[in-house]
Amino acid sequence: MKKVRSQQPSDAQLRETNRVFYDSLWSGANLMEADRFNTWPLVASLLRRSRRLEVAPGLRPRLPIDGTQFIDMSTPALARLQRRGGSTVCGSVTALPYGRAAFDLVCALDIIEHVDDDARAWSEIARVAAPGAVLLLSVPLHTARWTAFDDFVGHKRRYEPAELAERLREHGLCVEQSAVYGMQPRSSRILDLGMWWLTHNRARAMWWYNRVFMPLSARFQRTLSLAPGMIDVLEVDEVFLVCRKEQMT
Repeated sequence: MKKVRSQQPSDAQLRETNRVFYDSLWSGANLMEADRFNTWPLVASLLRRSRRLEVAPGLRPRLPIDGTQFIDMSTPALARLQRRGGSTVCGSVTALPYGRAAFDLVCALDIIEHVDDDARAWSEIARVAAPGAVLLLSVPLHTARWTAFDDFVGHKRRYEPAELAERLREHGLCVEQSAVYGMQPRSSRILDLGMWWLTHNRARAMWWYNRVFMPLSARFQRTLSLAPGMIDVLEVDEVFLVCRKEQMT
C-alpha cells in the first residue's frame, strides 16, 4: 500500500537502517557478475573507458570486477568483492576518497536516495568524474509513490522530476539517454507479502530473496530500452540515466 512518510529519519537512524538491512542482505547473498544484468550491453560498449568507479554495488556490480574500483560501506559485500579480486575501499558516496576528475566511467545505481546529504553525494559523484566522463545513475521518482518498502530498505527520498533535473544541471551532468528501471514488484499485494515476511521471518525471507527471487528477476528482467534524452517519467517509479559530464570551459 502506498503512503506518504509521516516522519523523516535522522541521519544516524538512516545510516543504521541501511547498515542493518544491507549487511544482512549481503551476508547471505551470492555475488552476481555484471553480465547477468540488463545493463550489460550498455556497459560492455563503455569498457574502453579504463578508469572506472562503481559506488555502493553490494554484491550486484554492474561494472566488471576486473579493472573497476569499488567503494561501499558494507563490509560483507567488500569482503566478497575482494575475494573475487576486486579493488575495494570502505567509504561513503558523500566523501569519496579520490581526486578530482579521477574516473572516465562512474556508476552509482540505487544509492543517492539512501543518504541524508544528497547535495554532497551529487557533488562528490560529479567531482570525481572527468570532463567528458560517462555516468550511469538511477533514482526512484515521485514522493507520492512512497511505500513501506522505501522505509524498510533505507530510502531517504524519492525525487520529483524537476528536482532531479535541477540536480543534474547544477553539477554539469547532461542526460544523453534514459530508461525505465528497477525491479520492485508492480503488485502492491506481492509487495505487502514480501514486507510481511521480511518483518516476521527475516532470515527465511532473505534466503528466498537471495537464492530464488533475485536470480529469477535477473534472468527474466526486461531489456533496458534506452531512449535519447530524458524519457517521460510521469508514470515511472525509477529512472536509469546515462549522463555525460560537461567539458570545462
